[in-house]
Parts: sequence; structure tokens; C-alpha cells
Amino acid sequence: MELCIDFGGSEIKLGAVDRGAAVRTAVVPVGDGDLEAAAAAARDLVHGLSPAAAGIAVPGVVDRDGGRMVKAHDKHPRLDGLDLVAWARESFGLPAVVENDARAALVGETATGSAAGARDAVLMTLGTGIGTAAIIDGVLLRGAHDHAGILGGHLTVDLDAGLCNCGNVGCAESVAGAWAIRRDLAARGDAVTDVREMFAAAASGDTAAAAVRDRAIRAWGATAVSLCHAYDPDVVILSGGVMRAGDAVAAPVEAYVREHLWTSSHRPRFTVPDRPDLSVLRGLAVLAAATHS
Repeated sequence: MELCIDFGGSEIKLGAVDRGAAVRTAVVPVGDGDLEAAAAAARDLVHGLSPAAAGIAVPGVVDRDGGRMVKAHDKHPRLDGLDLVAWARESFGLPAVVENDARAALVGETATGSAAGARDAVLMTLGTGIGTAAIIDGVLLRGAHDHAGILGGHLTVDLDAGLCNCGNVGCAESVAGAWAIRRDLAARGDAVTDVREMFAAAASGDTAAAAVRDRAIRAWGATAVSLCHAYDPDVVILSGGVMRAGDAVAAPVEAYVREHLWTSSHRPRFTVPDRPDLSVLRGLAVLAAATHS
């Protein structure tokens, strides 16, 4: 059994995972006392259980050897440079592995989830930001400096848009991350602030919501096209909190990709996890078990 902690953009998800199945889960809203709240919730979660290791996911670039989050712009600043392996050892008495959240989600879905057994796959996790990851011929893509595959949310999709918080221009995340969608809805004077509500409002004739929805779909689709052009996957996995909207997101994104892919490119299978909120936790369990078995 593994204790898994996912430091997401708007909430911290925790799970006690045994052989791929979440035995217990908990959620902590993101706030000023993130580390203390996460530690307290994790201790309560595993009370009476005996986890062998911990897996910790963060939304930015990871120094895996140092057990640290290198940087995630505007997300969990207290985690920047913090030795999370030492934090887990001091807080829970457990050895730990630290990984980027999208990579962990991809591991979870290709190991025991919606793309189990896939050896060539890409994942987009749509939430507060846009996370991506890739696996090629069964190998998780990392690159020489651990940046490879995970910055798909910072591909430029609009050269005329403003600066993203990362410093690049017109990133997909700055157009269609949940934080950007809420910003654009507010700018249009729409009372809707939740992404799922936006889809419902757009379907009911709310033109402001429909305009923001359509722009987000194009940004998600363009990002997926670029991932397919770069990595040539058999499977595209769509996960993250936005996917609670289900087919309202998946169907138009898949249609956009099929229309805009390079002519001879393979048209990959699209899949959405049955529990997108558990993708990262399941992957962390696999990574923690493999590292500390």
C-alpha cells in the first residue's frame, strides 16, 4: 500500500492506494497552510493502515534525484526547492518518490487505467492549468533536464494573446486553463464561473459562455494536435478536473484533432478515465512501489 499526495492547482488530493485501487481518499482545498493541512489529512487518511512508501505529485518541473519541485509558476510557491522526500520522511516516516503530476497520471492510466498496456501514448490533464506527458515505446519521456513532454500546456496557440505567467506568449494554458477560462468569463460579464457550468450555459444559449467555450476547445484541440505531431501516439488520454464535463469536452477536442492532423498521421484513439480525479494517485502508487520495493 502507498500513500499518495497530489498537489493540484485548486485542491490537494490524497489516497491510500493498494494494488491500484484507492482504499481511502481525501481532498484538501488549496490555501495558505498547504503543507501542514496535507500532512494532517494524510496522517488521518492512513490511520490504522501500513503504507510502505509515499508518492508525491507536483504541477511543475521536478528534480527527481533531489526530491524537489524546481518551479511551477504561480502554483504552490512554498514547494519551490523544498525537499519533499525529507518532508515525507519527517511527516510520515516513509520513503518517497516525487514526480510531475501529468507524468504520474500517464503512468496510472497506462498501467491500470483507461489505456492499460499502451506503449505509445500522450496525456493531457485539463484543470487549473494544462499538464501533458508522453510515453514512447514504453518509456516515459523525460529529456536531458526533466522538461521533456510536460510543457505542452505552454505551447503557443495564439500569437496575438498576452504573456502567460511562464513568460511565453499565448500559451494554451493562458487561453484554456481553468484559471484563464474564469478570467475570460468574468471579462465578458458572465455570471458563470465554473467550467462545467460554462458548458451547460453555452448549450442553453448563453453566447458569452459559448464564445469562451469554443475558444477553449480550439486551444485544447491545437495542443493535442501538436502532441500528436511531436510524439505519434496510438492513444490520447484526456484527464483532469475539466473532464468531469465528459463528452462535452472529449468529442469536440477529438473532432478538432482528426480534422487538423497532418494528412498521413495516425488518427489515435481517444480515451477518458472513468475516474480522472484518481489518475495521478494511481500513477504515484505505481512509481512509489517500483522505487521502494
